[in-house]
Amino acid sequence: AASRTEVSMPAVVEVESGDTARIECNFYIPENDSYTYISWFYIDRNNRVRLCHIVGNKVVEENTDYKGRLLVGEDKALSISRVTVQDARTFACQVGAGSHGVGENRTELHVYSELPAVPGCLLPFPHGRTQCSRLSLPLLQVAQCVSRNSFPFPNITWYKNGKQLQPEEKMVKITTTLTRESSGLYTVSSTLFAHVTREDRNSLYHCTVHYWLRGQRRTVESRPVNVTVFYPARHVTLQVMPSSMLVKEGDDVKLVCEADGNPAPVFSFYKRDLGDWQDVSSLADTNSGVLNLHDVNKNSSGLYKCQTLDLDDMGQLEQDVELVVNYIEEVRVKMEPSSPLKEGDSVRLSCDADSPVALDYQWKDELGRKVAEGNQLFLSNLTFETSSNFSCEVIAPSVPGLEQSKQVAVAVQGKPRIVAISSPLYVRQDEVVNLTCKAIAFPRPSVHWNVNGTAHEYVENQHIASNLTVRVNHDLLRVGAMCRVSNALGVSEKHIQLLDQKTPESKGVIIVAIIVCILVVAVLGSVIYFLHKKGKIPCGRAGKQDITKPEARKDKIVVEVKSDKLSEEAGLLQGANGEKRPAADQVGQSVVHCPS
Repeated sequence: AASRTEVSMPAVVEVESGDTARIECNFYIPENDSYTYISWFYIDRNNRVRLCHIVGNKVVEENTDYKGRLLVGEDKALSISRVTVQDARTFACQVGAGSHGVGENRTELHVYSELPAVPGCLLPFPHGRTQCSRLSLPLLQVAQCVSRNSFPFPNITWYKNGKQLQPEEKMVKITTTLTRESSGLYTVSSTLFAHVTREDRNSLYHCTVHYWLRGQRRTVESRPVNVTVFYPARHVTLQVMPSSMLVKEGDDVKLVCEADGNPAPVFSFYKRDLGDWQDVSSLADTNSGVLNLHDVNKNSSGLYKCQTLDLDDMGQLEQDVELVVNYIEEVRVKMEPSSPLKEGDSVRLSCDADSPVALDYQWKDELGRKVAEGNQLFLSNLTFETSSNFSCEVIAPSVPGLEQSKQVAVAVQGKPRIVAISSPLYVRQDEVVNLTCKAIAFPRPSVHWNVNGTAHEYVENQHIASNLTVRVNHDLLRVGAMCRVSNALGVSEKHIQLLDQKTPESKGVIIVAIIVCILVVAVLGSVIYFLHKKGKIPCGRAGKQDITKPEARKDKIVVEVKSDKLSEEAGLLQGANGEKRPAADQVGQSVVHCPS
């Protein structure tokens, strides 16, 4: 064996389509002799076709389909460029070494497409439905999985809800079709048949393609599909939406009828009325099984029935439900006593209403402020100011949004009471002024004035106000104005006094006169004090002296000063303590003796 030529080659070489395949050829020649020739072949249906022949360092390429794609390296390895799936065959390397004989070996070239096309599940019925109206058929075609452009051909497996399916008699059947395309790639189609039931209505099926690439086993999964199974209904339900316990007058209500058959059966609706069933299907969408009731009231309450009809076996199913429409009606407010109310009286208000549910009551004033809870309101010591519109609000706590209300007027009657007038009012002659008179009373009073003018009235609740625009004259200043308010229960009147307001000029003259008088007194006092200090007035009080007396000295001058307006001087020359001095004292002070 050692005296013969030996050739070693890899058993398998894998390459992707479009790449370059390199097939090595290693040989051993005894005594290290050189080869005589090397030839490369490929085997096609047991026929050997030579690709090239190597003698020495010269390569001779044969005229084959591979011409232009072959390359022999220095190590005598054969490279094939732009490989296709048709190149997947057996290649042989033959080495001749003269007396040492001929050696040969073979390699299998495997070519893979880049990726098989992503498998798809094609359902045999339109819109992706597998029809099974009667579930007596043993096996139904569920789905078909197709993988295209793969090499070598892949395997396909099926799964239901993630669990692999295996062929099983009367339960699961899988058929596979293999097609080799002109390109040399394979198309594999796998069809799943299964026994389906109503429990499979939510089942998900998918297929997985297993293929080889670069010596590794790989997989790609299809998208999951749902099989629509048709079967008759067994049960039917009817419910009120929203909940029947929360329905109130004015709501929009839906009665939803559902059946567990597929497709859904035809629905009919009825309402029990005086012992008979009245067809109300005209208000419903019979295909979707929804009965629409708009703006319901208490007459909408009652027993409703939904009936289904299976068109395959003409079987009927039905279900009923009680609709309760909650309401509040006939809100009543009673006043005790009911006779007309006067100031100081008391009154009790009672509220009541009809409803199938428990009710709460509360009272509010006309401003919306809550004044009491419960179905009674007691008001004592009534006055005109108490008069108001009170509202009884009735609420159903168990039914959100269900409430009603009713107003009642509490009117306190009595003769008018004048609460405000514009008196006293300071005015000027010929001035235009507004006279105001405000009163409160019920029934509504009327206001009258005893003078002519333009009157404007304003009414708010039990109050009435009258503004009279007049021009001031002498008679108005002297007499004033009278406001008279009256209604059927009595009369009230009040007088408005108008006072003459002095002008700013007259006030100024009086102030100036007072200031001048004060200045005169001050100057006179200063002069007398100055003369006394200078000795010009040495004599004190001497009383009156007669200048005709002979014993009087000729070198003295006697001056007597008398004032005819003694009373005025007495008013000006008062003591420091504010008391008036006697006139005689004042005259005595006016007589002085001065030396010559």
